Amino acid sequence: MEAGKYVIALIDDDRNILTSVFMMLEADGFIVQTYTDGESALQGLLTKPVDLAVLDIKMPRMDGIELLQRLRNRSQMPVIILSSKDEEIDQLMGLRLGADDYITKPFSQRLLLERIRALLRRNEVSNKTDTETSSATNMLVRGNLSLDDLRHQCRWNNKDIQLTVTEFLLTKALALRPGLVKSRDQLIDAAYGENIYVDDRTIDSHIKRIRKKFRQIDPEFNKIETLYGIGYRYKEN
Repeated sequence: MEAGKYVIALIDDDRNILTSVFMMLEADGFIVQTYTDGESALQGLLTKPVDLAVLDIKMPRMDGIELLQRLRNRSQMPVIILSSKDEEIDQLMGLRLGADDYITKPFSQRLLLERIRALLRRNEVSNKTDTETSSATNMLVRGNLSLDDLRHQCRWNNKDIQLTVTEFLLTKALALRPGLVKSRDQLIDAAYGENIYVDDRTIDSHIKRIRKKFRQIDPEFNKIETLYGIGYRYKEN
C-alpha cells in the first residue's frame, strides 16, 4: 500500500496528540490534514474529502459524535474514533452511528498506524475496480439481497443501502454461508483482518446498525439472526 496517495484527517483539540500523530503519519508517507474542533472539521471535510478520518469525541464547537453523525449523512468515508477509557457509552454511540473502529486513550501510535493502514486496505479492496472482470462474477445474490464487490454496492429489494466498508464486509461474511453461525471472532477476522483485536461489543454495534439500515428499507427485515452467546447467522429462507 502506497501511503503517499492517501489523505488522512486528524481531528483533536489536544495539540500534543495532534502534533505527534501528524508527525508519525507524515513520516510514514501520508498526506495529513488537521483540525482542532468539530465545526471546522465538518466544513473542511465536506469541501475537501479525505480517505480516512481520525476524530476525538470531546471537542469544542461540535463534539465527535455530532461530527460523525453529520458526516454519515453525506459520506461513507472510513472513520476511527479516539476516546478515553471512561467514555464507553460514547464509544458505543459512535459505532452505532457508523464509525468503523475506535481506539482508547492513551494509545500506542504504532497501534493507530496499523489500524489506519488496515482500514485503508479494506476500503481499497472493497472499492477496487477491474475493467477486465465482469461485474456479474463479483455479485453475491441471496434472495432479495445483492452485494456487488466492484461497486461496493448493497441492494435489498432493488433499493440501495449505503454501508460503510466494515458494514459491507460483515454483511458479506454472513450472507456468503446462509444458515452457518459465525462467531464474533470470525466476524472480526472477516471485517478487520487477522491479528487485530476488537472488542466483541464493536461487532454487536455494527450488526445493530446494519439491521437498522435494512429496516429503513424493509421494516420486516429479519435475515440476520442473533444466537446469544454464540454469534450471528444469515437466515437461509
